[in-house]
Amino acid sequence: MKRCLFCIAIVIVMFGCNSEKKEYAATSEAIMADSTAQESLATKIIKTADMRFRVKDVQQTKEKLSSAIKAQGGTVVEFSIQSSIQESDKVKYSIDSLKEITSYRKEGVLIAKVPSEKLDDFTNTVARMAVFVDHQAMKMDDQSIAYLANQLKAQNRVDAVKQINKVSTKKNANVESSLYIKDDYVDKKIENMNIDDKVKFSTITLNFYQDNTVNTLIVGNDNLYDYRPGFFQRLGLNIVDGWTIFKELVLGLSKLWMLIILGFAMFFGIRTYIRRSK
Repeated sequence: MKRCLFCIAIVIVMFGCNSEKKEYAATSEAIMADSTAQESLATKIIKTADMRFRVKDVQQTKEKLSSAIKAQGGTVVEFSIQSSIQESDKVKYSIDSLKEITSYRKEGVLIAKVPSEKLDDFTNTVARMAVFVDHQAMKMDDQSIAYLANQLKAQNRVDAVKQINKVSTKKNANVESSLYIKDDYVDKKIENMNIDDKVKFSTITLNFYQDNTVNTLIVGNDNLYDYRPGFFQRLGLNIVDGWTIFKELVLGLSKLWMLIILGFAMFFGIRTYIRRSK
């Protein structure tokens, strides 16, 4: 009996030691994970900037900006140039031509990515190109914690997939769970890659415009009235047309000779009746 009690006591002591070791190991892993997370907290600051400014010539400024961006090691993501007509008029220039006078406003938009460490120098270069700067701003977004969160979540998914693979089963639920976790792991990695790219290359949006420009152009006369013949020529043509209309009228009346005779007969008959009555 004493031997049985002694064996039970030994088992209890061993179980307690194992549980303490497990708790100690779990605590150590948590402390190590926390310290590792703090050490791996890298600075991930995303810079964005935008400017609006006035220039002498939009097209030339666009070419200069493209050259400056390439010199800084950046790339042009998007650009567009458009002209909006403010006022337009046409005045007579000759018999068959007009002078078109147009006042228009030209604007340009350019979106580029430049190395973050060269963003300030690039904005200074752009400001020197401008005649007048309407607006200039820069924004800094710290994504360090989000980046670290993605790293830790990705590592958790790797550990989860390992644990699922250790289970000796071929049930569909485990396979689907593993695929879902792997896809989520890929999403976190892609998010961090996007953050790295935005941290390395800053996005800057440039809006520039020039003063209203007046442009003149000789165009064809689209007023059809000016293409009509002269006065005397039209007068002679109208006389000929009038004689033709008169002949057609006479020919038309000749088809109504019965009505004309009947009219005359009624006229004279009524006239004779009135005289006799008197």
